[in-house]
Amino acid sequence: MDHDLLKKIIEGALLAANRPLSVEQLERLFEGDGHPDRAAIRSALGQLSEDCDDRGYELKEVASGFRFQVRETVAPWVSRLWEERPPRYTRALLETLALIAYRQPITRAEIEEIRGVAVSTQIVRTLTEREWVRVVGHREVPGRPALFGTTRQFLDYFNLKSLDELPTLAELRDLDKLHPELDFDGPQEEAAAAGESAAGPPEPDAGAGPADERGGEQDLDAGAELPGTSGGHTLQ
Repeated sequence: MDHDLLKKIIEGALLAANRPLSVEQLERLFEGDGHPDRAAIRSALGQLSEDCDDRGYELKEVASGFRFQVRETVAPWVSRLWEERPPRYTRALLETLALIAYRQPITRAEIEEIRGVAVSTQIVRTLTEREWVRVVGHREVPGRPALFGTTRQFLDYFNLKSLDELPTLAELRDLDKLHPELDFDGPQEEAAAAGESAAGPPEPDAGAGPADERGGEQDLDAGAELPGTSGGHTLQ
């Protein structure tokens, strides 16, 4: 297949899709003798990325695949197209999410033990409804409590390809500097009657690290500043 045509097909598919597309999904677009191999598809993706260098959008690879999205440098202006304010979250919710991301798989009781306060049902519901967190199994102890882990949607939302790209725990200590969409001034998902205090991020256990998607350990010192979501807008 002609390389320029291959680029156009992939570009059109990425623009039309309502989600990131993996190389395997792009490969399934083609049939017959002119079927391009994965190397050709990756080459076309690389050239499409270079074509975006001087544009207001970029080709970004996240956990679920590739997508076109608005660059963070122009997101403040582009976001004015949407009148609705992005959702805001409590510090308690973000601390809970951080613990799940860095200590997964982890039970609700373990989260409560580290934070020193109860985890409200509303926090768990919000994280699962956003599809950032899911039950990945059950601890083999009396009661078999659910084990929570993060999802591909969590990685996609934060512009991450894998958990290796999470920031260090030292960078996470100032939660107020996270992406603007994670503001603390909005409605509280956690009932005020619970009397939960906004404690600082929890101290890590020595040698603890986030489990990768296969359940292994990762180095907490690996990673960079938490990427934003380019204003939360993908090109469709």
